Amino acid sequence: MCGINGIISKDKNKDKLIKSMNEKILHRGPDAEGIFVEGDVALGQRRLSIIDLAGGNQPIYNEDKSILIMYNGEVYNYKELKEELTEYKFETESDTEVVLHGYEKWGHDLPKKLRGMFAYAIYDKNKGEIFISRDQFGIKPLYYYHDGDTILFGSEIKSFLAYPKFKKVLNKELLGAYLTFSFTPTDETFFKGVYRLPSGHSMTIDVKKRKIKIDRYFKVEFGNTDKSFDEVVEEIGKAMKDSTDHHLISDVEVGSFLSSGVDSSYLVSLAKPDKTYTIGFDLAKYSEIDYAKDLTDKLNIKNISEKISKEEYMNALSEVYYHMDEPTADGCAIAVYFLSRLASKDVKVVLSGEGADEFFGGYNSYDDNFYTKLPFFIRKSMASICKILPKNKITRYIIRRGLPLEESYVSINRTYYDDELKDVLKIDNYIKNKDIVKDVYDEYKDYNKLDKMLAVDIRYWLSNNILTIVDKMTMAHSIESRVPFTDMKVFDIARMLPKNYKVSDGTTKVALRNAAKKVIPNDAWKKKKLGFPVPIREWIREDDFYEEIKNTFNTDISKELFNNDYLIKILDEHKNREKDNYRKIWAVYSFLKWYDEYFVKRWKNSEYLRKIIK
Repeated sequence: MCGINGIISKDKNKDKLIKSMNEKILHRGPDAEGIFVEGDVALGQRRLSIIDLAGGNQPIYNEDKSILIMYNGEVYNYKELKEELTEYKFETESDTEVVLHGYEKWGHDLPKKLRGMFAYAIYDKNKGEIFISRDQFGIKPLYYYHDGDTILFGSEIKSFLAYPKFKKVLNKELLGAYLTFSFTPTDETFFKGVYRLPSGHSMTIDVKKRKIKIDRYFKVEFGNTDKSFDEVVEEIGKAMKDSTDHHLISDVEVGSFLSSGVDSSYLVSLAKPDKTYTIGFDLAKYSEIDYAKDLTDKLNIKNISEKISKEEYMNALSEVYYHMDEPTADGCAIAVYFLSRLASKDVKVVLSGEGADEFFGGYNSYDDNFYTKLPFFIRKSMASICKILPKNKITRYIIRRGLPLEESYVSINRTYYDDELKDVLKIDNYIKNKDIVKDVYDEYKDYNKLDKMLAVDIRYWLSNNILTIVDKMTMAHSIESRVPFTDMKVFDIARMLPKNYKVSDGTTKVALRNAAKKVIPNDAWKKKKLGFPVPIREWIREDDFYEEIKNTFNTDISKELFNNDYLIKILDEHKNREKDNYRKIWAVYSFLKWYDEYFVKRWKNSEYLRKIIK
């Protein structure tokens, strides 16, 4: 696990510039640094040593040094691929060198061969191009910036801020999308001109012409198996055992995150790591420590746990949003920050359960209930009536279920609705939510309802939020997260499951739970999904947190972007228990804390950066 950076420009001092960018991602790779500078190209890498500790430093070159690689990630089938590359001479035992020689053999088809998580940059001097790929589901991040004669790319946006010519401008047009999705769903980011390379895509940079070409090499596709339920359960069990075994390949110890749910319990029961890690909170119903301890006692392995107080949680916000690069209203980001801090005391690598819900149908909204089974014309008529009634949780549900899926479903965790955006935002030139998801719905128009929802959530929720949180929060503490559910071999089985093998009569992840039941020694396989329980709802009602949020809502930037009267109104309604507004409050508050970190405090004056590199 590492971090990479790149500069293509005419700057004379690119050696200092790339080193300055590397320093901003030191947390991603504290073990070693690699720098390459030649002509218009400067490449940088920070290494967290996991595979081939002694020989895996970068850059790694091919035999005549005409091609080199800077790499972030783990390719779990590198040993199998190495057997297909017998014509090449290997100098190391690292997966990085396998990726490099794989490029020599397969060219731009390389990422189709890789099983794992990756974001690499391969500089081919013969072609005068840099070839960059991001893994199929977006486990590893990659951002880029193109401004005239300068191209920047890197694992984290914050490294761009160390480049003096970078123009830091807030992308206000994303506010509507952020408040709806609770994260940034677009390839655009909150930094104007900075884009994320989409998952499953490659980018080719023409060094001389300063042109960027982006190509898609992977598409999520669904089908229907004709195998019996028992056969499918058996297949899932074999695939998960194989994936877990591959994800345990390491030259350092591998631990695991553990909650009370089926996903992490399944991984831990398969992997049986020496150490597992769990956090909870002071409020009893928001702690999974006892459940985790029950499982590890039965498996005879160690569980290390910690309870986080409200004060610790609040004090960590600035650091969390700094490491996230962009705002997220998902409260679990801060929880994963503390979980990663706890694990980093012992191990460099942890397993985590992301991907199971999006692959196997883990959310209750995927299942049809009594109301959604009513004929559409009845639901549409009920929605028309509710549109003129006061809006609450029930009327909004009826309105939503009376619309075609393409108009009603944008994310598993929708926070604000379109009419509410007009109440909360002072600006009106924001990107419309239906325009964001339109391409996905157009592409999957011939698929069934569940597959459309899964396609939307894999593209946005999983890639841009869940996997981003786990990557950034673990890397903040210099540890590597591995996600065995988010694996191509596992997805090849999950994508073929019919709906009733995924969700049925109120039960989610039906087939996966039955596979997990065979190896989990307690009842975690049937436990309902909790997410990552964080007591934000209760904390906001306490005086100190309420006052902190209220003061933040009264800042100048808040009053410039948001309707202050509306914010104070929903905050007071929540404190007085009139309405449960915590998600709406937290979305705005989280954005403002992120803005304060990047546009007020840490980066207020970038003049010192210019002095450093002179």
